[in-house]
Formats: sequence, C-alpha cells, structure tokens
Amino acid sequence: MMLETFRNIFKIGDLRKKILFTLMILGLERIGTHVVTPGIDTAVLAEGFRNLQNTLFGLYDLFAGGAFRKAAIFGLGIMPYISASIIIQLLGAVIPYFQKLQKEGEEGRKKIMQYTRYGTLLISAMQAFGVAIFLQSIQLPDGRLAVPHPGLSFELLTMVSMTSGTMLIMWLGEQIDQHGIGNGISLIIFIGIIARFPAAIMQEYQQFSIGQRGLLAEVMLIALAFVVIYFIVLLTEGTRKIPVQYAKRVVGRKVYGGVNTYFPLKVNTAGVMPIIFAQAIMFVPSTLLTFLPESDFFLGLQHLFSMDSWFYWITYGIMIVFFTYFYTAIALNPVEVAENLKKQGGFIPGVRPGKKTQEFLDNILTRITLPSSIFLAIVAIIPAMLAKFAKIPYSLAAFYGGTGLLIIVGVALDFLQQVESHLFMRHYDGFMKSGKMRGRRG
Repeated sequence: MMLETFRNIFKIGDLRKKILFTLMILGLERIGTHVVTPGIDTAVLAEGFRNLQNTLFGLYDLFAGGAFRKAAIFGLGIMPYISASIIIQLLGAVIPYFQKLQKEGEEGRKKIMQYTRYGTLLISAMQAFGVAIFLQSIQLPDGRLAVPHPGLSFELLTMVSMTSGTMLIMWLGEQIDQHGIGNGISLIIFIGIIARFPAAIMQEYQQFSIGQRGLLAEVMLIALAFVVIYFIVLLTEGTRKIPVQYAKRVVGRKVYGGVNTYFPLKVNTAGVMPIIFAQAIMFVPSTLLTFLPESDFFLGLQHLFSMDSWFYWITYGIMIVFFTYFYTAIALNPVEVAENLKKQGGFIPGVRPGKKTQEFLDNILTRITLPSSIFLAIVAIIPAMLAKFAKIPYSLAAFYGGTGLLIIVGVALDFLQQVESHLFMRHYDGFMKSGKMRGRRG
C-alpha cells in the first residue's frame, strides 16, 4: 500500500537523510524568492505587474517561482544556468574543442561544468541589467515609480543582487545532486512552479464562487487536466525498443556476448528543450516591441506576437516541431550509435552493421519524432488557448500544458524512480504492490 511505502522510505536512514536534506535546500530556495532587491517600492511593483501576467514577464515569473514579479534576489531563477547549458550543448555539436571535452569522461564533464558556470555568471549579469532597466520603466498613472531613486547605483546593485542570487541557486542545485535525491536544478524549477499552484486554485475557486464559472465547466477543466497529464506521462515514458544481438567472442577460455537485448529509442528524446528554444526566440520580438514607441504599426506587430494571437500559436507550433527534430539530432546521433554497436559486436537482426544500421535508426527516429513534436506543440499552446477562450488566468492555465506541466510530470517521475530504486536495493516494494510502477525503466 502507498502508506506502507512511505513508512518504508523513512525506515531507510540514508534515504531519509537524502530526502530531508533535499527538502531543506528547497525550503532555503523558497525563502530567497521573498527577499526583495533593495531600492524598490513593492506596492508600485505589484500594481505594475498585474497587467503583465499573460506576457513574457508573467511566463518568466512562472519559472522563477513568483520571485520575478517581486524583484527578489532570486528573481532570475535558474533560467540563466539553463540558457548557458543549452549554449554549451550547441557548441558541443559544432565546435571540435567542446566535442572533445564531451568524450573525455569525468575530466571533460568537469571542464564543461566550469564553462557552464562562467556562462551562467555572464548571462545573469546581462539579464539583471535588463531587469534593472525594466524596473525603472514601471510607472503608475498617478506618477509613482517602482524605483523611487533610479540610476547607475540601482542598476549596479540589482546586477550584483540578482546575479549572486542565481549563482546561489545553482550552488543549491549542485548540493542536492551531491547530498540529496533527484536532479537539483530540475527540482528547484519544479518547486517554483508548484508553489504557485495553491494561489492559482484559490483564484479559480473565487471565480467559481461568484458565478463566473459553472460546475460543468470546472468538471470539464479537471477532466482535461487529467487527460493532458496522462498523455504527457505516455510521451515521457514511451520508448521504441530496437532488438539487438551480440555475436559470441572467445577471449582466452571465456565466451563473451551471444545475448539478445534491445536498444531503447525514447519517443520524446528532446524533452522540454524544443519548447524552451521556441519560447526564447518567440519572445524576442514581443520583448523588443514593448520598448518601442506606440504607433498603429508597432501595436499591430505587438498583437501578432502576443500569446492570444493565432499567428503566435501557428508560428510557435512550427518552431517547436523544428526544434524537436533539431535537438533530437543533437541528443542522439545515429552515426555514433551504429559505430558503437559495431565496435561492441552488436547488430540489429536483418540489418547490416555500419551505414545500413545508421540509416535504419535514423528512419525510425524520424518517424517517432514527428508525433512527439506535434504533441509537444499542442501541449505548449493549450495554456494560451485556455487563457483566451476559457478566460482562465494564465497562472492556472499553465498547469494544463506547456513547459511547466511537462517539467512537473518529468521531474516527478524521475524523483519517484530514484526513490523506488533505493527501496528495491533494500528489498522493499516500490509504489505499486508489483514492486514496479508501470512505465518505469526495468
């Protein structure tokens, strides 16, 4: 039973320490989201952010766990680190030096991590400067400013505060990786998104209580949430198993190989990266347009790139499909897989080793990536559609799809898998009586 499983978790001393340490680090991270950067009038800031919930800033605030709209020292969240990681990954696909580092094992990984930290520092400083400029531009109709004393000193203070905050978050994530359980960075994003859920539910309840939303509409929304989560789990855990055989080899008096196994190709190899890439590009024009003078032409462009525009949805969806194929090609190279199989004496039954194996894997990967990319595009657009047609606040609509829900489901599954593996090692049942959750890795 589920209660028995939770009791077993806390019977294991090592696992109990890891979970409690992880919870402590996540608690410290949540405290940092409430420490406001000096020099800001929080009342004016809160008023100014009310009209920005369904914009880029509202979406960024979702990943920062509500810290961005408070202009907290953790206001940039962990996104600069993710951006730096993506850049390093892309460099590894085109620059020989980074390709070499990726193949050098632990030493190469340490160097890549160091470059990622430097990149995080640089990106954080640039973004913090942009945030300082943005905060100084917030002014209410009555003339009050979010930053009563703007200028270079405020900009430098904001850069130091927010950059330090991001570097601290990165360090906290690394502590979870070393001493806790689960992926530290993913868990920090996860807890930031989940922290907004109670407030979003209360906001929806208030709409229901005053009659703005009927009972049938609420039931349909709950059913939609379960359906979307169900299909996201299928997408996250889905694999295409490619049968592989290993030829027998005689080394001395021992015989190696001669086994039948399979090579798993994940249906969604790219994860949430295509959505992050597409969002980063799609929000560049909308961000720039907010700083341009108001005119009919610029207002028309602003509407095209707003999240409730059909043009935005179609363009966004096409870009997600493109980036799904792009990132899949980076994450899984059929040429390398075919070469490794050949070196290890493995082959796919009915397919010649080498180039034919590469073409076979590439063909399968192309076919399974198409439905995956289309589903990712649909999931990404669902929150914007619900916000427009169902009049649901985007803070709640984000839990019906998009990057936030994909991260929640993916991180939750990964965390449960790690906890379950600790239970199995000590001969306890997992979260199901059979000892294995459906869809788990074997």
